[in-house]
Amino acid sequence: MRLPRNWSTFESMTLTVAAGAMAALAAIVVAAAALTMAPPRAEATPQLAAQTKFPCGRCHVSPGGGGKLTSTGQKYKR
Repeated sequence: MRLPRNWSTFESMTLTVAAGAMAALAAIVVAAAALTMAPPRAEATPQLAAQTKFPCGRCHVSPGGGGKLTSTGQKYKR
């Protein structure tokens, strides 16, 4: 962008700083929107087992539930 010849160095620096501030503000707004709209993390609960009538061992390596997941548990986690 060409500036008029009668612009001072201060005016051109002010314009540059203002443009940088606007870019930073836009980045903050985009980041805030992304964090706000991100889907919540899926977490299984005993209620899921009750709903599906699956035993905990269907999704977990341990028959009692918790810890590492089986391939079925990995699919549900996604």
